[in-house]
Amino acid sequence: MKKIILFALSVAMYTTVSAQPMVNLDSYAAGQLATKDLNGTARYVGMGGALEALGADLSTMSTNPAGIGMFRRSHASVSFGMNIQGEGKNFQNGTKTNASFDQVGVVISTRMGATSYLNIGFNFHKSRNFDYVLSAANNAVNGSSLHRQTYVKMLRGDLDENSAKKLIHPYRESQLDQLNYRIIDIYQENPTTKKKERVESISPEAINYMFDRAHTGYIGEYDINLSGNINNRVYLGLTVGIHDVHYKAYSEYSENFKTPTISTSGNIYERPYAKYTDDQEITGTGYDIKIGAIFRPIEESPFRFGVSIATPTWYRLKTRNYTTISDQYGVVDNIKDDVKFALNTPWQFGISAGYTIGTQWALGLSYDFADYGACDMRSITSRYYDAWSDTYNTKTESDSNMKRLTEQTLKGVSTLKAGVEFRADKMLAIRLGYNYVSPMYKSDAVRDQTIDSPGVYMASTSDYTNWKDTHRLTAGVGLTFDKFRVDLAYQYSATNGDFYPYMKELTGTNKDTQGKTFTMTNSAEAVSVKNIRHQLLCTLGYTF
Repeated sequence: MKKIILFALSVAMYTTVSAQPMVNLDSYAAGQLATKDLNGTARYVGMGGALEALGADLSTMSTNPAGIGMFRRSHASVSFGMNIQGEGKNFQNGTKTNASFDQVGVVISTRMGATSYLNIGFNFHKSRNFDYVLSAANNAVNGSSLHRQTYVKMLRGDLDENSAKKLIHPYRESQLDQLNYRIIDIYQENPTTKKKERVESISPEAINYMFDRAHTGYIGEYDINLSGNINNRVYLGLTVGIHDVHYKAYSEYSENFKTPTISTSGNIYERPYAKYTDDQEITGTGYDIKIGAIFRPIEESPFRFGVSIATPTWYRLKTRNYTTISDQYGVVDNIKDDVKFALNTPWQFGISAGYTIGTQWALGLSYDFADYGACDMRSITSRYYDAWSDTYNTKTESDSNMKRLTEQTLKGVSTLKAGVEFRADKMLAIRLGYNYVSPMYKSDAVRDQTIDSPGVYMASTSDYTNWKDTHRLTAGVGLTFDKFRVDLAYQYSATNGDFYPYMKELTGTNKDTQGKTFTMTNSAEAVSVKNIRHQLLCTLGYTF
């Protein structure tokens, strides 16, 4: 037991000064960065996103690029709106109501024949809006705590060292573990040797916790499209997308203890609570390629079907964090880091169908699938100069342990979109839509912080949420005035989830100072949380 505890200060010093070029994030961060919202033009949102086969909307540039081939005249649009969180509270920089600039784009259509066109388009849209405040609390934790999770990891030997004072499992030690050492161990100066020695190691029982986090930021997607149609029967499209990540989060987590009183050589130590703050930022860019096709198999019929494939988004990202731990005396310690990593999202496949009835009705149905268990968090291993392109490039390496955990945590996700548009006359259109997204997280998913991985080593938080399926209901109206168009849309989105402040269960066994074997289990019960959002969206369009 002594060798498990004694290396605490040496480890903290080591991690502060040593560089870590092989760093990435974990499965839960990958899941947040890889998913997309239902967002774009108001027409697209109002129909639940089911425009992949109907086309002629700038938002299809990022879903089925062939949809841009439906344009027969040039068109430009800009979209903006309001996002309102239905649950939760304002916290720090996170507010329940946020204005948002969501889309701007243009397509230039050129006739290439009597019934054929070649179109070039550009579109920006906010593919992911991170504005959300998450709050959770539990008054019945049965003695478990984030503080105790570190203690149990020490009992298990996850944070052990060998006789040469080298870490046996260096990548199982998170930043939180490093901070927790400072309030687990009590040191006193030995009057004989004049050296500080550990006199007690404590893991007080928690009675409750409170957690708040404000997420802010977005992922912007810039798409460049080349598309066209052949005799109004076959539509083909190619889109190159550039993704720009701006994510920030500030969290406060505190747990209250059954105040321990430990008397050692006449000294009394009490610790009623511990508080953790974490300020994190993720920035970077990525790119992907999307191809699509739409076919109208029967010349006399308006029925059409579409197919699309999107490559992974290849990200190069940078994460920064500043994390502190406090007790009743104030901030005990802090840690900060600034590292780069890579992330490859999964391939995505889509099929769609569309049908029009006269000039009044348009019906759309789409299905997309992506296996998020294939997300690949990668370490940047080296940087080299490419003389041919006169640029510096990086080499990356997949983290096999985190890859295995991702496969155990995330799964394939199906997205179903259905929409209808009724055009009462040339001026007025009414739209309804439904959008369903199946759960990304497996029911038994755990943010495991005991595996050997740089993603664990860099963890400045321990919480995770297993979000369930998402239901979105949409509605909208469109008004056309000659060459101008105004579209309005409303979206209701609801997702429930199970929040855990730390690992669901962790058990450690070791021997006490008397040589007796004892076992300790740290466990967390799920707390139900919700992500309910309301979006109001307006698009201004001009056809020329």
